[in-house]
Amino acid sequence: MILVVDDDIDLVDIVRSALEREGFAVDDAGDGETALTKIAGDSPELVVLDLGLPKVRGLDVLRRVREDNPVPVIVLSGMSDEADRIVGLELGADDYVVKPFSPRELVARVRSVLRRTRGTQAAGRLEFGDLELDLTTREAWVRGDLVELRRREFDLLAFLCASPRQVFTRDQLLLYVWEVEPEWQGAATVSEHVHRLRAKIEIDPARPSRIVTVRGVGYRFEP
Repeated sequence: MILVVDDDIDLVDIVRSALEREGFAVDDAGDGETALTKIAGDSPELVVLDLGLPKVRGLDVLRRVREDNPVPVIVLSGMSDEADRIVGLELGADDYVVKPFSPRELVARVRSVLRRTRGTQAAGRLEFGDLELDLTTREAWVRGDLVELRRREFDLLAFLCASPRQVFTRDQLLLYVWEVEPEWQGAATVSEHVHRLRAKIEIDPARPSRIVTVRGVGYRFEP
């Protein structure tokens, strides 16, 4: 569950819609006091935190959370000065997004932070039968043999493996793995990397059973 903390109801609705479209469960809090209660009681997977909050300021929320809670926090703020960003990051924010923002960019940043923190929580290892990934050493094994993967090949495989059976479009993969807008990088880039990955991890690349094409949509990983 993602907790969105902001007293701007319209903004919360925008962020909620963007996250829910990508399959995330979302809760919200309109002030710092409520946020601290929900963080302590509901154990969200990530917090999107505005700094200009009533009751308890956003920076104070961040400071108190960092005292005893490892939950990742993305600061979402209208404060764009370098000093404000530095303070937020030094207090332990995992990322800092300035308003106005692109909802797609925010979702991409949420996924990027979750990839890092999920890897830590899972001791840096993903296992699916004879396919194993070590997120710390960035190594992959198939049927016990080490597979040589380029940087983006590993990033793509790790991302798909982190959300088994969830379908992602090529545009979404460009945002989440390459972290670029689709207009800056062609979708053919994704197709080419999928082709190369299949050649390395599939028993029969011509009939893939791990990285599956969903016609007219994109790709999903079958565990």
